[in-house]
Amino acid sequence: MTEGPERIKELIEFGVEFTNEKGKLSLGREGGHSKNRIVHSKDLTGREIERALLEKISNISQIKILEYYFAIDFLTRKNFKKRYKPKQKNVCYGIYAFNVETSKVEIITAGTTIIASGGAGQVYLHTSNPPIATGDGVAMGYRAGCEIENMEFVQFHPTTLYEHPDSNVPYVFLISEAVRGAGAVLKRIDGYEFMNKYDKRGSLAPRDIVARSIDNEMKKTGDSFVYLDINPVGLLKFKEEFPNIYEVCISKGIDVSKGLIPVVPAAHYSCGGIRTDLKGRTNIKNLYACGEVSSTGVHGANRLASNSLLEAMVFADAIYNDILYLSSKQKINLNSIPLSNIYEWNDDGTENADEWILISYDKFEIKKLMSDFVGIVRNMYRLKRALRRIKMMKEEIDEFYFKTKLNVDLLELRNLVTVAYLIVCSAMKRKESRGLHYMTDFPFTSEKFLHNTILKKK
Repeated sequence: MTEGPERIKELIEFGVEFTNEKGKLSLGREGGHSKNRIVHSKDLTGREIERALLEKISNISQIKILEYYFAIDFLTRKNFKKRYKPKQKNVCYGIYAFNVETSKVEIITAGTTIIASGGAGQVYLHTSNPPIATGDGVAMGYRAGCEIENMEFVQFHPTTLYEHPDSNVPYVFLISEAVRGAGAVLKRIDGYEFMNKYDKRGSLAPRDIVARSIDNEMKKTGDSFVYLDINPVGLLKFKEEFPNIYEVCISKGIDVSKGLIPVVPAAHYSCGGIRTDLKGRTNIKNLYACGEVSSTGVHGANRLASNSLLEAMVFADAIYNDILYLSSKQKINLNSIPLSNIYEWNDDGTENADEWILISYDKFEIKKLMSDFVGIVRNMYRLKRALRRIKMMKEEIDEFYFKTKLNVDLLELRNLVTVAYLIVCSAMKRKESRGLHYMTDFPFTSEKFLHNTILKKK
């Protein structure tokens, strides 16, 4: 990514306050890195970027922000009347959106649509992702006819804060890899520093290796977590460089002065998603994808730590420039949406269900199934068993969806089961171990599978 430095400069111009040392950007180091290379804002980089961007767009009158909406599906050719020639390329004209405040479905049209809906970590029981990360964009893309790529490559972050199973938290807190970059090491509860026997880089090995190693040690010992020992970092340096992590640990009752933070691996990042080219274009005309919902080819089978923010910025800029270029060539007419040809939302025959308990039950079953059978370590027997149950649940949920008045929980459930299905199907196609996809019955990489896994709805 040669464009990266320019995007960093642009963020600074927008008001992002990155951590500096003596007038120069402070560079952090994380798992798999050979040198310090990460521009950051203490341990809250994402929040700082979001703050500055929201402040910037608040002063731009042309940008209208619609809050409390939930995207349901894209408006594409299959949503239009049949007078269109079937051989015409599928086109996106906007979305159906659920207005959470009115409980009504609205049609939002656009000359170009960019989906940037984030990840799908909530498909697993333990995840660093917020509750809204239910794979909505990937599921929408699949239903619309997008090519979905490499969904088997799910990255598990090795060090999320261990929460007791009875705590019932929607997502676990992330202990940044930069803590290990600063010198912290992983140890079993009995004090044994185990990472050196798995990789010569020790606790700074890439995430997939560290996550599998922790998983293996926990299975051998029966322990529910391992420790991240921050004593090599030093308490004063830890408080200064990672103030948010320090405060969260204290709020959870962890005695940080002892230097031991309990951690476990959790679903963190999806390297797969809606397939795009290097301009962010999908195979559907006028539809772009950006960020974690997309599969741009940058990450391959295993994302290097902290590359995702940079990728999102670079491809957002590429999408902007492509839309600008096509608009100037009049290949995109932002004012020619054929409103008369768009079907109104039809919920005739639907009713408010009395069985909402089914949604929470199905959500938990999907998460448990994916965590047990499609997690850090996989095999074909588990995948086949998972697929049988996921397909059955998908049929049950679709039936429930089409006869029930909408709410956010139902929409998320529909998307979760779709994403689970895509992950399982993709994993079954790759009969090898590569990057984030580790199969005990196919433990080696194979030249036969040196290609992308692509799924598309028939």
